[in-house]
Amino acid sequence: MRRGSKDAILVVMNRRRFVQSASLAAGAAVTAGAVQAASGAAQSRASLRVNGTRVNTHIKELAAFGKNPQGGVSRVAYSEADRQGREYTMGLMRAAQLTVSVDVAGNIWGRRPGSDAALKPIVFGSHIDSVPEGGNYDGDVGVLGSIEVAQSLAEAGATTRHSLEVVVWQNEEGGLWGSHAVTGPVTAQELAQMAWSGKSIRDGIAFLGGDPSKLDSVRRRQGDIAGYLELHIEQGGTLDREKVAIGIVEGIVGIARWRVTVGGFANHAGTTEMAGRRDALLASARLIEAVNRIVTSRPGRQVGTVGRIQAFPGAANVIPGRVEFSIEIRDLDASNIDLLGTQIREEATRIGKLNDTTFSFIVDSAPHKPALSHPALRAHIAAAARQLGLTAKVMPSGAGHDAQNAALIGPMAMIFVPSVGGISHSPREFTTPEDVVSGTNVLLHTLLAFDAAGAPR
Repeated sequence: MRRGSKDAILVVMNRRRFVQSASLAAGAAVTAGAVQAASGAAQSRASLRVNGTRVNTHIKELAAFGKNPQGGVSRVAYSEADRQGREYTMGLMRAAQLTVSVDVAGNIWGRRPGSDAALKPIVFGSHIDSVPEGGNYDGDVGVLGSIEVAQSLAEAGATTRHSLEVVVWQNEEGGLWGSHAVTGPVTAQELAQMAWSGKSIRDGIAFLGGDPSKLDSVRRRQGDIAGYLELHIEQGGTLDREKVAIGIVEGIVGIARWRVTVGGFANHAGTTEMAGRRDALLASARLIEAVNRIVTSRPGRQVGTVGRIQAFPGAANVIPGRVEFSIEIRDLDASNIDLLGTQIREEATRIGKLNDTTFSFIVDSAPHKPALSHPALRAHIAAAARQLGLTAKVMPSGAGHDAQNAALIGPMAMIFVPSVGGISHSPREFTTPEDVVSGTNVLLHTLLAFDAAGAPR
């Protein structure tokens, strides 16, 4: 080979080495830039906070709908105040750049698309209907906190991998009706039940813009969502008493409720000797005492309550011949609820033999099964609280929530914030603005961690 040819080959080879080196250097620079950008994005999300002034202002503004002289609200489901509160809330959702719709069950949905259409949506929210003469925080904190999270993400230009769905469930206080329609069949008998507004559930759904004849179309099934998060006031006094900022809900208790009828014999109170009486009220009193004794005889967090009683004929000079009262048991352990119910019925049989009375037990409403939160989501809440420098504790929810229905279709978790004095379902219900902000920030960072990790298995 001639020298000129060798020199040409060396020039070409050197050029190739230069191009390869340049390409590797450029690739390294791009990779380093991508890592740096990803790191910056992660740091930016970690520092993201909600607008605390805004969410607390929204709580005050929502309280105007159904405001009562006692200081709270009577915004019962299907009332005009409920309708006006819903319109206000939908306006906030639109301002947060959510796409708003009302489903056939009357629930409000605000949707925000994610970057991966193949992923199931993350659902979060609560309710804005109240009990008669209720407070301004039960349900409202969860809804307005969720909207604030969506608005904060929009303002930061942050896109999640999962689509987000903020939900306002209808008629939570009257029986979890909105979430029940989405997660289970609703019967004609249920639709005929009356709400506090004086409307039937069927007419109430129509009043909110739904269509009770098409409820099957709104049903979601297990696996249709990535998971469900709900921020809520505790409604009890544990967090406030122990000065803990965040409650990580272990699960929502199951509820069993019976309507008990005691049969005796009505007779003259002055002429019937004590030994010959078949006093239905006396027998009822003995069982009511036994409910407390039986429920407290076992270690655990179960509770039992007799909250309603009526004697017939109800005259001062007549021995009661019939009494009706309620018994309710709540616990996280369904088997324990069953056991306690069996022991109470056995005690009723024994008491009935003492003075020749009878007891009948009728299930007063469909039993609510215990719903445990998902451990992975609880871990996200705990990590978010630590990141924000907040104290937290794992605890049960003694009250029912839409989250227990949502647990039928996907992993569920709840975040509690303190109720001052443990007061709820009252005009005196109060959660401090600081605790509202803390809970909303924990919701935000729990959501971001959930989105990054994906749906738990």
